[in-house]
Amino acid sequence: MHATLLGILGLALLGALHAQDSVPVQTDFQQDKLTGRWYSIGLASNSNWFKEKKHLMKMCTTVISATADGNLEVTSTYPKGDQCEKRNSLYTKTEQPGRFSYTSPRWGSKHDIRVVETNYEEYALVATQISKSTGSSTMVLLYSRTKELSPERLERFTQFAREQGLMDEEILILPQTGERLEGRG
Repeated sequence: MHATLLGILGLALLGALHAQDSVPVQTDFQQDKLTGRWYSIGLASNSNWFKEKKHLMKMCTTVISATADGNLEVTSTYPKGDQCEKRNSLYTKTEQPGRFSYTSPRWGSKHDIRVVETNYEEYALVATQISKSTGSSTMVLLYSRTKELSPERLERFTQFAREQGLMDEEILILPQTGERLEGRG
């Protein structure tokens, strides 16, 4: 029985690793075109924090800039109560263009971030596999250069999130926020 359990766990781990490797990365990724201001339009996740906070979430502004060593500085401004909060993250480039890693200093979680598809001028679809001591989770983000996207782009986001194993109740189109988040927050 012990061997059977180990076999099942091994297959589950292999399946998770295979699923992670099957997440595509934008062909001919051009990092310099990804920089600038984006709005978080959609968020999907099977993590516990998402399930607990989903009803409070709103659209946020994210500014992506390149560092001198080729990494990405990602600054998100989001509403929290009647305040604006900023969160800075440094996404470290990997050998695969369009794929980055990040370790959360607060939670110790490791993030495998992939720019799945983008046309740089309208939208970007980003998938993140998050690993921490308590388990792993998947997150899919839809960024837009404007506060609104076409129904086709929203549907593509929903479809891709489902392809990553996320359920409809784990997929959210974020409500818009006030003008405070335009960088003045």
